[in-house]
Amino acid sequence: MSEISRRKLIASGLAVAAGTSGLAVGARLARHYGLIPPDGVGIFGAGETLTYAAQRLLGSHAPAREFSRSQISQNPFANEVDPLGDEFRRLEAANFVDWKLAVDGMAARPTTFSLAELRTFPARSHITMIGCEEGWTYIAEWTGVALSYILDRVGARPQMRYVVYRSIQPDWWESIDMADALHPQTLVAHGMNGAKLPVPFGGPLRLRVPRQLGYKSVKYINRLTLTDNLKPFGKGTGGANSDGGYAWYAGI
Repeated sequence: MSEISRRKLIASGLAVAAGTSGLAVGARLARHYGLIPPDGVGIFGAGETLTYAAQRLLGSHAPAREFSRSQISQNPFANEVDPLGDEFRRLEAANFVDWKLAVDGMAARPTTFSLAELRTFPARSHITMIGCEEGWTYIAEWTGVALSYILDRVGARPQMRYVVYRSIQPDWWESIDMADALHPQTLVAHGMNGAKLPVPFGGPLRLRVPRQLGYKSVKYINRLTLTDNLKPFGKGTGGANSDGGYAWYAGI
């Protein structure tokens, strides 16, 4: 049996189990195949598990929709954020020449990259839609370094399962699994619409995860941690938003 056929069979089993015997049965089947998200516990855990497992079985390599340049939003919406603090303002005043992105955890070569160094790495761009759970959307061109390239540069260890990424805002952090971390559309973005990434949209660095809702594309990132276990971070659900009750996997 081919890998695609096997995945379809498992996904069909998840759907049948959920439809005939309840979410808990489907969740047990997902657990058997190691497809439990970090927030796959509690009252909504079974539903979160089925959503995540079915997507990973059938769409782990699928790209987010890309748009033409003519469809770029003329007036994109920059959602408000908490005050960025004196340290951010100091860095901004110096044109972010001292901004650093630290990469640590399960890396053979833990490294700190400057913004200037990141801009010398091979760049990729895509025109994709960012959408918020609150209902607003816009389309923009995002430019940056593929996260997979950075993982290769630091020698990510094969046993790692997640990338935790953090903002200069201490309470703002998220994580993604390897399917998104290695996906070619996942960028450490430093540009938007042909210019440097503006501060209201996350500049100087934002992790752009176009296959998930906007809250997974954290602004002002300054640290990546490679790990095989999310339990030590926050409440153990995989992100600040899932700690607060949102879904860890927010696929669109």
